[in-house]
Amino acid sequence: MSYSLKADILTEISEEELIQLTDDESAGIVNEVRVTAAIAKADRLIDSYCGQVETVPFTTIPDIIKEHSITIAIYYLYSRRGVVPEIRKENYKDAIAHLKDIATGKAVIGATTEGEYDDEIKASGPEDEITGENRIITKDKLENY
Repeated sequence: MSYSLKADILTEISEEELIQLTDDESAGIVNEVRVTAAIAKADRLIDSYCGQVETVPFTTIPDIIKEHSITIAIYYLYSRRGVVPEIRKENYKDAIAHLKDIATGKAVIGATTEGEYDDEIKASGPEDEITGENRIITKDKLENY
């Protein structure tokens, strides 16, 4: 299972841009094989870092891993053309820096299995909700400022 999909990439770049990055044959459409290859390459890189501290591939994909997969795949697609916009380079560098921090234990991924997600949800049960009784700032307090 891939950590991201073409649809995820299309939330970050336009379809026209994706066509420009993948359509070597001038067919006027996104080359699905090239998109899938970029995602697979990104996911292998992610696994190489995260595999130091987690079991990979992930069965439940943490949001941050999905975000990194999208960012790195887009970087790879641009690098095929030899010109990577500065923002894409910075995003890639940030993703790699975070993956390095994960590998060395300086950063954590969060829940990586459905059981861990369930435990997190249970741990943040109703007692964590903010209600009128336990609110720190109220309308009356704001009026006094």
